[in-house]
Parts: sequence; structure tokens; C-alpha cells
Amino acid sequence: MIHLRRASWITSLRTFLARLWPHPLPVAKKQRVMASIGAGLGLMITSLTSHWLLGEVNLWFVAPMGASAVLLFGLPNSPLAQPWSIVGGNLVAGVIGVTTAMYVPYPAVACGIAACLAIAVMFQLRCLHPPSGAVALTAILGGSGVQQLGYQFILSPVLLNSVCLAVLAIIFNNLAGRRYPHPLAANEPKTNSVALEVPITRDDLHQALENGQLLDIDEDDLQQLLKRAEEIARRRQQLPPQPLKRAG
Repeated sequence: MIHLRRASWITSLRTFLARLWPHPLPVAKKQRVMASIGAGLGLMITSLTSHWLLGEVNLWFVAPMGASAVLLFGLPNSPLAQPWSIVGGNLVAGVIGVTTAMYVPYPAVACGIAACLAIAVMFQLRCLHPPSGAVALTAILGGSGVQQLGYQFILSPVLLNSVCLAVLAIIFNNLAGRRYPHPLAANEPKTNSVALEVPITRDDLHQALENGQLLDIDEDDLQQLLKRAEEIARRRQQLPPQPLKRAG
């Protein structure tokens, strides 16, 4: 009995450790090249533009722009990478970060409060952008130079950097044949329902994902999402439930 428990524990541990090894990213090589070139060009032009407008004596660039570039050029179809996400998210985070730094004297406490408030407000304003959390922390931990700027830090460099990078992402992604901003407008035609006559396996989804842009979703999660959508559609049409086929 003890031997069986030990074997089961070892198997569970091996399975957990195996999950730590990342799967290959299902994305076309062309998309990888475009994401790398776009991010590099976007950051370079944004940095040069901000430096030209603000000059060397001013803080002209903030590090979170590097993380923003990964999203805007590497995952342009993500809701977290849309123009309003970077501009609105960084603006919200900047205001909250600067305000918190002014009224909370303890940096560790201020960082926690700023991050909490920034995430809550970004959710509410539909501009959730992960690098914006770093913007809020930069306003608190950025040193005397950032503290002396006060609310000016929000306009320059944060807002200036954000707008420049968002504009460059719009230009580059559309020249590269990507729909960006990604959401469809209310007057644009939506895709009609798709009738699937054959079961779709995880390998099918992996191959489909490899032929396009990087999607921030795992094949297994996507397969579960398709199953849930099918169940909802059947309930909507009041169709009798069908037994789920095991994925190959």
C-alpha cells in the first residue's frame, strides 16, 4: 500500500514538473519576424521622437514601453494590446501612481495600493494593459527625477510615449496586413455561424494556430471553449445533448 502511494506521488510530481516545460508557441514564422521588427522599430522611433520633443534634460522614455511593444506588435489581436488599452491604461496608472506617491509615504504600501486601484479602474474603463502596472510602480519608485515631475510625469513621458507607440502600431500592423485595432466596429459585418461536420482534435487546433498570428490561449483551453460554445448553442436551439467525443 505504501509502495503504491509512493509511486502515485512520484507520478504526480513528474506530471507537475513536466508542465513547467513550455510548449512551442503556435505562431507562423512570418508573424514572429514581423513582431520582432515591429517592436524594434516602434520602440526606436518612439524613443527618438520623445527625445527630440523633450530633450536630454528631461525624462523622455519609460521602461514599461518595452513590455507594451511586445503586446502591440507580438499579440496585436489581444484585448490587452489595443490602442485604448495602452493609452488609457498607462494614463490611469500614471494618475494613480503619482497621486499615491504623494499621499502614501511608505513605498511598499504605496505600490500595493497603486497596483490594486490601477487594475480595478482599468477593468472598469476597458483598458486593462499589464505594462501599466509597471507605470504605476515607476511613478512611486522612479526616484527624485520622477517625483519632481509630479503630474507632469503623466503627460510626458508616459502619455507621449504611449500615443507614439500606439500610432506606430496602427501603421505597422495595417501595413503588415493585420486588422488593428482588432475589434470589429458596430457597422462591420460579423462572421456567420460555422457548421462543423467533423470532430476537431487538439492537433488540428495546433496546426491551425501555427498558420496565423499568436493567440494568447492554449490549445486545450481553446478546445474546452469550443465544447462549451457547442453546449450553449445546443441549449439555445433546444437540441438534445450529444455525447462528447474524446479528443485524439
